Amino acid sequence: MINIIAAIDKNFGIGYQNKLLFWLPNDLKRFKMLTTGHTIIMGRKTFESLPKGALPNRRNIVLSSNSDLNYPDTEIFSSLQEALTHCSANEQIYIIGGASVYKQALPIADTLCLTEVNANASKVDAYFPVIDKEIWHEKSRETHLADEKHPCSYSFVTYIRR
Repeated sequence: MINIIAAIDKNFGIGYQNKLLFWLPNDLKRFKMLTTGHTIIMGRKTFESLPKGALPNRRNIVLSSNSDLNYPDTEIFSSLQEALTHCSANEQIYIIGGASVYKQALPIADTLCLTEVNANASKVDAYFPVIDKEIWHEKSRETHLADEKHPCSYSFVTYIRR
């Protein structure tokens, strides 16, 4: 099962200078809840943006064309396809970024686990691919209002392939 997980703004923005656009504690908790105990696949820049390196209690796979890379507690593959051949059929896989990895994974993903932020980030240099509603069906939506810890409203939305 290939899942894509991301937080996107109204214009599908996902990042700026290799950082998240919004600090939403509930989004981070949801990310941890969904991915813990499973495999996460990410590009090198996404991995390097993680403050403490490999995420604990997950199989961390990093995609890079640089075969000399070596990060603790990670596996490195040259492509998404190569990484997937090293995963078992019953493995829950979460694609966690960045933009080019999302673009490669979208045609083969089964589920999108998105946090749709009800705002436009002021600066964006990385975008999520457009979601084709002919291909993706909204399965569930859980909306949250802005509060003292969350500067804007957001929704946890799950899409499944039609």
